Amino acid sequence: MDNRTVCSVVFFLVPDFSMIAFATAIEPMRIANRMLGYDYYQWRLASLDGNAVCASNGIEVAVTRDLKQERQALSSSMRPAITFLCSGIDVEKVENKSLYAYLRENKNSGVTVAGLCTGAYLLAAAGLLNGKRCAIHWENLPGFAEKFPTAEVYADLYEIDGNIWTCAGGTASLDMMLSMIARDHGDEIVNSVCEQALTDRVRSPTDRQRLPLRARLGVQNAKVLSIIEFMEANISEPLPLVDIAKYVGLSRRQIERLFHQHMGRSPARYYLEIRLDRARHLLIQSTLPVVDVAIACGFISASHFSKCYREMYGKPPLQER
Repeated sequence: MDNRTVCSVVFFLVPDFSMIAFATAIEPMRIANRMLGYDYYQWRLASLDGNAVCASNGIEVAVTRDLKQERQALSSSMRPAITFLCSGIDVEKVENKSLYAYLRENKNSGVTVAGLCTGAYLLAAAGLLNGKRCAIHWENLPGFAEKFPTAEVYADLYEIDGNIWTCAGGTASLDMMLSMIARDHGDEIVNSVCEQALTDRVRSPTDRQRLPLRARLGVQNAKVLSIIEFMEANISEPLPLVDIAKYVGLSRRQIERLFHQHMGRSPARYYLEIRLDRARHLLIQSTLPVVDVAIACGFISASHFSKCYREMYGKPPLQER
């Protein structure tokens, strides 16, 4: 009789889930099993109705179980050790009280609950992230922070807070899973998994999600980059140029000259574009009223915000929805 322990896992898929986040979560377990010589990680796939689920790339993935069956499994020998909630774009459209109850039941049953990509949104909607550290894709972070102010959200690759795990999606799933495999089996197995997956390092949870500003903007001037980072950190209450000048130790005239030279526009214009870009993400990724989006992005009135938005994008804010 084989007495080796196993780790049972459920991947719960919701419509438009991220295929890359799903694949980079399940494949490290498959490789780890191969390196171990037996199926330590055993998984099953589920959905709300038990039918196949279409990922955001248009590919359908078959599942074997539905929500009702998984809720019943929590009080049986089929209770998993971990439930991975896989979501992606348009996550705010997934409103299901039974799903929220299922997520709470997982936690209350001692099951680790993990959100992949935008999964943190659904965990927060279920009330599981109050006072918890969590990670979500950078594109969804502004809207998430506005909607769930009691969650401690960070632009990290992944966060593990007790039995609540969240990752930002993309290939960050791989790093979170490698962390889990290291916990379960040690660095030797992790190194073997990395060699098979052709990845040369395990990133830390706090590694940045996005490219550094230097690479993203193609700008090399350290002062300009420092100013832009300062602007991005002060969206809801924009700072006057005189305060920014004091922060970087330059005069207003020097900042004006640097921005025209490296960014092709004035610092005031660039600051406005940053705020409007944040507003656009909030409009697309959240259901916040336009006036709340305007306030969150440092505009004194909805009318002023709408005027600036129309000038920038050629349409009023409401047309983004």
